[in-house]
Amino acid sequence: MIINPLDNVEIREDGHKYALRDIAEGENIIKYGMPIGHATCPIKQGEHVHVHNVKTNLGDVLEYKYEPDFKEVEKKPAPMIKAFRHPDGRIGIRNDIWVIPLVGCVNRLAERLAQSCGGLSLQHPYGCSQMGKDHETTCNMLAAFCRHPNAGGVLVVSLGCENNTLESFKGRLGLAPEDRDGAKIGLNIRFLKAQDPGDEYERGLELIKELETARPVERVDVPVSELVVGLKCGGSDGFSGLTANPLVGRFSDWLAARGGSTILTEVPEMFGAETLLMKRCRTRNIFDKCVKMINDFKDYYTSHNQVCYENPSPGNKAGGITTLEDKSLGCVQKGGSSPVEDVLLYGDHVKAHGLSLMTGPGNDLVASTVLAAAGAHLILFTTGRGTPFGCVIPTMKVATNDRLAAAKPNWIDWNAMSSPDVEEFAAKVMRVASGEEKAKNEINGAQGIAIFKDGVTL
Repeated sequence: MIINPLDNVEIREDGHKYALRDIAEGENIIKYGMPIGHATCPIKQGEHVHVHNVKTNLGDVLEYKYEPDFKEVEKKPAPMIKAFRHPDGRIGIRNDIWVIPLVGCVNRLAERLAQSCGGLSLQHPYGCSQMGKDHETTCNMLAAFCRHPNAGGVLVVSLGCENNTLESFKGRLGLAPEDRDGAKIGLNIRFLKAQDPGDEYERGLELIKELETARPVERVDVPVSELVVGLKCGGSDGFSGLTANPLVGRFSDWLAARGGSTILTEVPEMFGAETLLMKRCRTRNIFDKCVKMINDFKDYYTSHNQVCYENPSPGNKAGGITTLEDKSLGCVQKGGSSPVEDVLLYGDHVKAHGLSLMTGPGNDLVASTVLAAAGAHLILFTTGRGTPFGCVIPTMKVATNDRLAAAKPNWIDWNAMSSPDVEEFAAKVMRVASGEEKAKNEINGAQGIAIFKDGVTL
């Protein structure tokens, strides 16, 4: 398969690259019509082109020029999905009770309480022994999950002596320390401090009963324009940029045309393909934010004395991905072709309709968590190698190849190689959003969060 007429490599059935002609030492390897690295030695026509004879072209921070090149989205009528409407107008596609521990010390208590009502426990190891930015990140992320519309009700569980005190956390939500619920801010939320006298588990059960009584009762018709979808890939292979990522990109455009919102993160997996996204930034201000997002993440690497291009994992390489540029040019296809409407910082909440870019790492758990915290109702997660991981929101796995889809039907929600039609795929997404079907991660109980950490632990 030749992806682009400019390419000097072809893709074969194993997902790997082979030279279409003789390639000289130092000459760029062209895939997707763009360089993915350069030859480290002469490569003969028909030879395997991979890590043994290719090296990345990536380096440090770059300067970019705003050269907008995008097409306006042709607006389409928005079909209806079934969702839960909250009193403040938000829509949720699930109605679970979420139990959120403020510190890792009460994870087991939170898990027991969630199990008692078939809810979800958002366990994590933080909330204490953190300083500065890390502490702020943890607190802000947990506050964002307290507001997540997929939660019909939220029980916040504190130990009582952690840095992330219950009183200060209430302040992040706009509540006073003495408030026992979230009535004045429109949230169905309750608070439990485990060190208070009495049986903390029994008290938690009482609070959960209150939450269950107050959560939305039934689904109602809402336009798909209110749906927010996160875009993620993990365990990528040589087919990711040929099947699953382009399908998800077509869906992103499909949803944008109907007024919905998508979020693309994994900044390190934009390196080498970032100019494609920058050309699609609607305004100079959005472009400037995109440049800052890219260069700040490169600075993050160099501040830890790391290079920015050591990304493809052993599994990626085994699947045919050679360099970070190779991976990135496939990765960004999840964002489709519609204009970039906003660039969000880590912990921001999505505001724009259409495609937004978001600061976040490539790590599957952390990146999925930041998408959920930004307000995504579900995640479309493409994979060529397969993974059972799931975030606290529905995490639909889209296989890049027939082999994976056949081998792991208990993980995979859609096979993009055999079913590339975007209308059929959109219908599947709407069924999951409407609660007619569950994502495989929900069926398997693979639902959790992981919060980004950059500093010391006390």
